[in-house]
Amino acid sequence: MNRGFTQQDAAGRLRHLITLDGLPRGLLVELLDRAQEYAGRPGELAPRGSDLAGWTVANLFAEPSTRTRASFELAAVRLGADPINLDVMLSSRAKGESIIDTIYTLQEMQVDVFVIRDAEPGIHEYVARHVGDHVAVISGGEAHVSHPTQGLLDALTIRQCKGGFDGLVVTITGDIRHSRVARSAHRALATLGAAEIRIVAPPEFMPDAAEFSGARRYESFDQAIDGADVVMMLRIQRERAIGAAQADPVRYHQQYGLTAERLARAKPQAIVMHPGPMNRGVELTSDVADGPQSVIRRQVANGVAVRMAVLAHLADARRRRGA
Repeated sequence: MNRGFTQQDAAGRLRHLITLDGLPRGLLVELLDRAQEYAGRPGELAPRGSDLAGWTVANLFAEPSTRTRASFELAAVRLGADPINLDVMLSSRAKGESIIDTIYTLQEMQVDVFVIRDAEPGIHEYVARHVGDHVAVISGGEAHVSHPTQGLLDALTIRQCKGGFDGLVVTITGDIRHSRVARSAHRALATLGAAEIRIVAPPEFMPDAAEFSGARRYESFDQAIDGADVVMMLRIQRERAIGAAQADPVRYHQQYGLTAERLARAKPQAIVMHPGPMNRGVELTSDVADGPQSVIRRQVANGVAVRMAVLAHLADARRRRGA
């Protein structure tokens, strides 16, 4: 974020959520605790609340999304809000209207929260600097830079399965250079106290040396997975990685794909994660994706709970500020 911009109010509560960078451990734990309260069980009626009764949440997605967009809509509905969903590339921006004019237009329609996904870095902070004091901005994914609610739901899933973060070894594998998921997961895990974070990828998919401070870097997946408690798989970001479309999926799978045999190198109770969408047979095999160590479906369920927690926190913070 640029100097002079903060996501928190004077009391330390969230004003916006654009990145996990700089947020204190206590605040992340508070959000995870609240999300756990909203985490339902299969077959039960989904948890609901009235924290956002009378609010309007606008989902503005300039990039394709299934999980994030649907879960933000469900989170808003389950807290009593009215959601509206706009593909902004097919609406006002396609007609030549600037993003800020679109925001001003919707703000005049009494939108209280903007959830934005955009391929342009910095657009979320730009919008947050221009909205009214009563309006919050949440990132639903910012270019390759960050995806804060994904980082939180990954952390929640790990905490549920492992009981905490002390002593944990987490291996993140795939196209890390172009992954906003990896950046937010790394930030969440580092803040929450994971013992060791390992990143492994082909050289062309490794981030710059200055990024992922404190993480151990590997080129060999077999070495990186040895003794891991958590194995997080990422897809190749073909829409962002120049030349990635020419990557040989067969060769990639041989070197960096997660198979049952390779998973056996991790700890016996290691969990397997993937933010989706999965490319079966490339990042991981179906027997692993659907196997007993996979928590991929739980991640999806936790996405709704985390987004409910973030929305409810923002509503509480606004009420306490009297905005």
